[in-house]
Amino acid sequence: MKKLRFLVSLHTRENDFQVAQAKNAEDTAHKLGIDAEIVFADNDAVNQSTQLLKAIQSLAESRPDAIVVEPVGATALPQVARAARAAGIGWAVLNRRPDYLSDLRAAATAPIFAVTSNHLEIGRIQGRQFARLLPAGGSVLYIEGPSQSLSARERTTGMLETKPSNIQVRMLKAQWTEESALRAMRSWLKLATSQSALTNLVGAQDDSMAMGAHKAFQEITNEAERSRWLSLPFTGCDGQPATGQAWLRDKWLTATIYIPPLTGLAMEILAKAIQAGTQPPEHSSTTSFSIPPLESLVPRNV
Repeated sequence: MKKLRFLVSLHTRENDFQVAQAKNAEDTAHKLGIDAEIVFADNDAVNQSTQLLKAIQSLAESRPDAIVVEPVGATALPQVARAARAAGIGWAVLNRRPDYLSDLRAAATAPIFAVTSNHLEIGRIQGRQFARLLPAGGSVLYIEGPSQSLSARERTTGMLETKPSNIQVRMLKAQWTEESALRAMRSWLKLATSQSALTNLVGAQDDSMAMGAHKAFQEITNEAERSRWLSLPFTGCDGQPATGQAWLRDKWLTATIYIPPLTGLAMEILAKAIQAGTQPPEHSSTTSFSIPPLESLVPRNV
């Protein structure tokens, strides 16, 4: 049997979860005995589409057997997905539930499916973390991912479902990177309203953005103000061993949420389906959990 070749397309090297996704893909490729090429789109949807179409339209002997892609933009690359289907290339889309899947699967000769994290539940866990940390209520400064991201929108929805009514939330936008959150927080700190705003906790939709906010507060020149901001609890999401969990041990973060990487699961499903000549379930999902456990979180005085 010929050695399978997979192309894995991810957002950026500047996000710890995306780096964990790449490592997970490398480890799974080694375990399964397949070749995996990993490319990053530099957070550019057009660049990502171009990279994938180039691979799909290459000579038959150099085409991948399957593509694993976490789309950068608001859509799940429907035209690229159709091109892959037409070329007989498997298509596994991460962190999306595209409307086109059922139609493409009906006439496909290769596996087509989605693997997702449960972003609503991730948001609900974060709302419960806020409730445990601020039992008397208070104000959270919340750093969201980009507006076009379904993951970000679902995490916000879930958080608002479970956070108590005595906790108010002010929201900032960033781009899933430490640097983007650093810039957003620097800009916010220049506003007069930031000086008068009472904040009891800083929450972010990923650990990198929480660390970007932390760095912005470290730049405050007034020692009392800097100490006040840095004494707040910081929470994030992703919880990868080398980043979020390490930052938790070092006390930079108060809590995070472990989100299992998706690439390895998608590659395992692809390999099994290709070898068996079957179509796997249309959707699979992973389970996330709070680190530390919710019952272990120590309430903060407001």
